[in-house]
Order: sequence, then structure tokens, then C-alpha cells
Amino acid sequence: MPSVAFYTLGCKVNFYDTEAIWQLFKNEGYDQVDFEEQTADVYVINTCTVTNTGDKKSRQIIRRAVRRNPDAVIAVTGCYAQTSPAEILDIEGVDLVVGTQDRDKLMDHIRTLQSERQPINAVRNIMKTREFEELDVPDFANHTRAFLKIQEGCNNFCTFCIIPWSRGLSRSRAASSVIAQAHQLVAAGYKEIVLTGIHTGGYGDDLEDYDLADLLWDLDRVEGLERIRISSIEASQIDEKVLDVLNRSSKMCRHFHIPLQAGDDNVLKRMRRKYTVAEYAEKIRRIRQSMPDVAITTDVIVGFPGETEEMFQNGYEMMKSIGFSEMHVFPYSKRTGTPAARMEDQVDEEVKNDRVHQLIDLSEQMQLSYAEKFVGHVLDIIPENNDKGLYGEGMIAGYSDNYLQIAFEGSEDLVGKLCRVKLTEPGVNTSKGQLVRVLEQTPTPLAQ
Repeated sequence: MPSVAFYTLGCKVNFYDTEAIWQLFKNEGYDQVDFEEQTADVYVINTCTVTNTGDKKSRQIIRRAVRRNPDAVIAVTGCYAQTSPAEILDIEGVDLVVGTQDRDKLMDHIRTLQSERQPINAVRNIMKTREFEELDVPDFANHTRAFLKIQEGCNNFCTFCIIPWSRGLSRSRAASSVIAQAHQLVAAGYKEIVLTGIHTGGYGDDLEDYDLADLLWDLDRVEGLERIRISSIEASQIDEKVLDVLNRSSKMCRHFHIPLQAGDDNVLKRMRRKYTVAEYAEKIRRIRQSMPDVAITTDVIVGFPGETEEMFQNGYEMMKSIGFSEMHVFPYSKRTGTPAARMEDQVDEEVKNDRVHQLIDLSEQMQLSYAEKFVGHVLDIIPENNDKGLYGEGMIAGYSDNYLQIAFEGSEDLVGKLCRVKLTEPGVNTSKGQLVRVLEQTPTPLAQ
């Protein structure tokens, strides 16, 4: 049986895409082997290009695959492959470069290479692509939460971001395809679906008379689906129709990841973001009005070019006033080819690091404060595996609908079942709880 090994860098969408590519190999009779521990006939590296470091790491992994088996077919895909195919083909041993489209033709290229070993550059201009690439992922999930890709690409062109050039413009998956896969996942035992994409909230921008709110209502009607979670959404995309879904649907999770990036209007303008601080704060207020106790997490870039100490402090106070349940904090990193990389007034690395630590401390304070609100509350948890005893012997953990991770004493057979758990001790990343009862006996989903 021929074998294939995968290595994925970057975001959750890349991991989703790798699972989709695995299905292609699986259908051709391939066996998947561990990238580090076993020799494979084909190596597929799914690359990231969001930072210059992502490019470097991708090159390192490609060379490692070549060393693992010089006779193997080395196929490179993903964002770095899309933006720099010639650079990748210059690496000795690379056989195939496929970007962020045409992955459905990958097996044809593999067969060609196995009979005629001539390097293939299969990358096309992503900006001309207008259709969502359909790849079947019938049993992809993280034990209890299934990720369902509904959208690809981005139209925003923020000054710090290369993604539109590596993923193309926003394009939506057909609603019928999304709903069909949701039914498949529920039939396999999954209780929660996480809607994901490059710019997930942009779903429907390219469709006629159908938008994200319409899709959410159609998913709400999927029998057996307990939870619907959106991986990330821009504040500007939460309109009145979406707010209505939050207000009336019992399946929408009380958690939204809404990137802020900066808490000062001057910085937001230089980033080319589509909102002001006041507009963002008002949208958060409206969400909380529709869905009390909702968890709001966010992304923040620290030390963007031109960010003064005053601008940083403005942002610090704004974030504190919002009261996020968690912030993902990143120091600004130059990305070659973006307008921000050419901007003057680059911020000193030491200043960036100091500001990052200040915001991480603030995030931890807000995480604990949010968890403290729920001490004594009984929450619905779908436990996941206790990987390597991470939470202690005899403990399992899972997420509530408002994205509190709670560890509690319980056996492995509770994984994938809907449990009611009382939060007893709040924590920064993981809180502790006590099992009250199991709501229903559900089959454990198939794991990859």
C-alpha cells in the first residue's frame, strides 16, 4: 500500500485543507504515516506565509521531507506555495507546487510524477478564481467539535496582511453543500460545528439574496446539531440579521472571536481596518444585549508602525473597558510585500515586547474575571480526550458554549457526551468543575 505523510503549518483553515487533501489520498488507497517517524512515498507540506518566519519555517520543513526520503514525491501546497512557487521549486528535491486552489487535481499530478519525474508548477493566478473549491471532508473533526469550511479568501487588504494575495478574493461555499456536510457530521455523532474560513463573516458577500444569517438559520434547523460556533467574524459583519439570530437561536454558542487588532483610531486607519474604536465598542454592546454573558475573544497586533506610547495606552484602556474574555496578542512582524513593511516609524523590538507583556497580563486578568462570573453555575460541557494526562489523573476537560475550558473528574467514556458540570474553581486557561449529570448518551465521534 502506498504511503503519504503530511506536515501542516499555520492556521486552522490550513489544517482543515490538509484533512481534505488526505481524503483524496485515502480514496486512492494510500496509508497515512507519521511525518517524523516513518518513511513515506509521498510528502505533502501545507505551507504558511502570513509572516516572513512562516516562509522560513516552510522551507525548513520542505528540506526535512526531502532528507527523510530523497526518492519520495515532494508536494508543496498552501499560502507560501501560492505566493512563491518559483522560490519553492528552487529547493532541490521538490517535485510539485500547488497553491491554494486546484487541490482536487493533486492526485493526477502525483500519478504523472510517478511515471515521469519532471517538476510541476501547478500554481495559477488566485485573483482570477471566483468559485469555492469543493473538497470532501466527511469525517474531519477534533473529537467533539467538527470544523466546517464555508468560505475562502478575503477582500479587506489590510496593510499588514498578505492573505488576499495567497488566498484570493472572498468566495462562499454553496449553502446546499454546507448543509449536506452538516447533516453528515451530525450523523457521525458530532454535536458542535465550528464554521470556519479565511474571512468567515464574509460568507454570502458574493451570493445573491443569501447571507451568513440565512445560513445560520438553515443550520439551526439541522436536527441533532446542538451547537453552532463561528470561528472568527469581523465586527462590521455582525449586522441586524445576525444579531437577530443571536437573540433567537438556541444553538448559537455564546462566544465570538472578533478581531480588534488595535484600540486606537490612528493605528486602525494605518492598518486600513473598516471600523473605528467607537463603532467596534458599540457592536460589542449590541452583541451583549442580544446574548447576555457572551464571551468575546479577540486578536491584537502590538507595535504596528507609528504606534506611539499614547496610542498604545489608548488601546490598553479601550481593551480593559471592553472586558474581553481572552486576547490573542501578537507583536507586529514585517511581511515583505505589504504596505506596512514599507512604512516609516517602525517600533523598536524591545518596546514591542514590553507592550506585548502588558497586554498578555491584561488578558489573563480579564480571562480570570470572566471565569469568576460563572462560579457555581452549571454549564453544558462536551468533554474531549485528556491528552497525555494534561489535566491530571482521572480528569477530562471540554468547552462550554461560552468557551470556558473546564476540567473535571470523569472517565474517558464521557468523551463526546453532553455533560452538565458545575464550575467550582475559576482559572486563567482552564477552570475546574464537578460533574452534575450526563444529559444524554451519545456515540463518540470518529477520530482521525
